[in-house]
Amino acid sequence: MKKLISLFFFSLLVLLLLSGCDSNNVNNDIFKYKGSYIGDNNAVGDIVSHLPGGDLLQGFELKTDTRPYGMILIYQGIKGESFVKERAICNATFIFALIQNVEWITFKFEQQEYELTKENLQDWYGKDLSDFSSENELRELTQNYLGDESKVNQLFN
Repeated sequence: MKKLISLFFFSLLVLLLLSGCDSNNVNNDIFKYKGSYIGDNNAVGDIVSHLPGGDLLQGFELKTDTRPYGMILIYQGIKGESFVKERAICNATFIFALIQNVEWITFKFEQQEYELTKENLQDWYGKDLSDFSSENELRELTQNYLGDESKVNQLFN
């Protein structure tokens, strides 16, 4: 009985992780921003607000004074370690694919903070994110990797 309950909860966790980058959560027009620059506040603001959890985004800071350029995204209301990791990976994947000159992103959640670099995320995927040209391709990539909890944890270690 314990094994059955454990299997049920593990399956539920996998389903939650896989639904994190669901097409309903990402605006279908988001690839119109492909090729944007981190200095374009309007484009960056539109991108991050249309990503999963955009409604919980409290603010963002663009760090463009010196290279490497980056950003800080501040969220409220997103909890649970595995869920925030999944959110960070999904959103960073889209941001790095769409914004040409962003090299790092710090995600500040209520109880966790994570920094991802474009280089590390691309190495993790084994793919250049700027090569992607559609939301569906990018969503499929993220879903393939988010299902493996040990692989997800490897990125953050």
